[in-house]
Amino acid sequence: MQFGIFSVSDITTDPTTGHTPTEAERIKDIVTIAKHAEQVGLDVFALGEHHNEPFFSSSPTTTLAYIAAQTSTLQLSTATTLITTNDPVKIAEDFAMLQHLADGRVDLTLGRGNTGPVYPWFGKDIRAGIPLAIENYALLHKLWREHTVDWKGKYRTPLQGFTSTPRPLDEIPPFVWHGSIRSPEIAEQAAFYGDGFFANHIFWPASHTQRMIALYRERFAHYGHGDPDQAIVGLGGQVFMNKNSQDAKKAFRPYFDNAPVYGHGPSMEDFTSQTPLTVGSPQEVIDKTLGFREYVGDYQRQLFLMDHAGLPLKTVLEQLDLLGAEVVPVLRKEFAARKPAHVPDAPTHASLLAASRLAASRQEEVAAA
Repeated sequence: MQFGIFSVSDITTDPTTGHTPTEAERIKDIVTIAKHAEQVGLDVFALGEHHNEPFFSSSPTTTLAYIAAQTSTLQLSTATTLITTNDPVKIAEDFAMLQHLADGRVDLTLGRGNTGPVYPWFGKDIRAGIPLAIENYALLHKLWREHTVDWKGKYRTPLQGFTSTPRPLDEIPPFVWHGSIRSPEIAEQAAFYGDGFFANHIFWPASHTQRMIALYRERFAHYGHGDPDQAIVGLGGQVFMNKNSQDAKKAFRPYFDNAPVYGHGPSMEDFTSQTPLTVGSPQEVIDKTLGFREYVGDYQRQLFLMDHAGLPLKTVLEQLDLLGAEVVPVLRKEFAARKPAHVPDAPTHASLLAASRLAASRQEEVAAA
């Protein structure tokens, strides 16, 4: 199972000091955070995409390429790549380029995003969000698997004899997760292609996440990709820790109460009881995270949101130290002990390449026979 962190790239005032970091500070800090994630033994760093203030990450592939040059084991991903407003040709090219630069340590999460104004900024209609996601991914999927593409759709100019460059590394496209908070159509899309499904999981109760993933698993099996429990599932989550639970709650409360997303709403206690947010000791984080398996089954990737709500860099790095030293080693052991042998691990470039070569070898044997 893969463990890591994801960032939505918010620039938020620290409510305890009044300091608002500059864009330059946050961009540099996110690189430091990603490098530290590798140093403490995490597997994945994922960065979101936004085109509006107060967020800075308008070009995740640029940032991830810079991080790739300074890391060696970290899997680089996106928390959201906007499949609706980005040109699928540009997504194909950008991520294939990143894949080469990172020696295959790349996958991506496609989503529609949660910012309505972005659609007209890029010449799209938000009312066509779902059809755009479906059509654009169909083209992206084709571009990565066919050398010469002829294509015609509703939302983009046609392509004739087009080849996306560079080609995917080793002719193995980056693995795709389809991310969604509330759209069953996206779960269906992930299942149709046999791709991964990433449930944002940070704002909704367990019952909602359970229904979405159950739908994805059912449809994954329907399309013949394997048994329902072999579907590839990822979850988000939020944590804030301290050695002492009460100290964690005291330290995080001003950040929670003033956060742009959930501040001035339900109390921190209500929010932690109703959603995956965990504020407490490392053991409380372990216990609650292990509990996710009870309602989603065995899954392959767990990402935590940690650098949000104005938390200063020093605090985020301290949180990563706790996560890497006291939480993830226990979670690795416990999740591995519970996982049946037939449930696959999270796909990587190496595993996909090995599977492709094995399939090619078997085809050769059949042809020779």
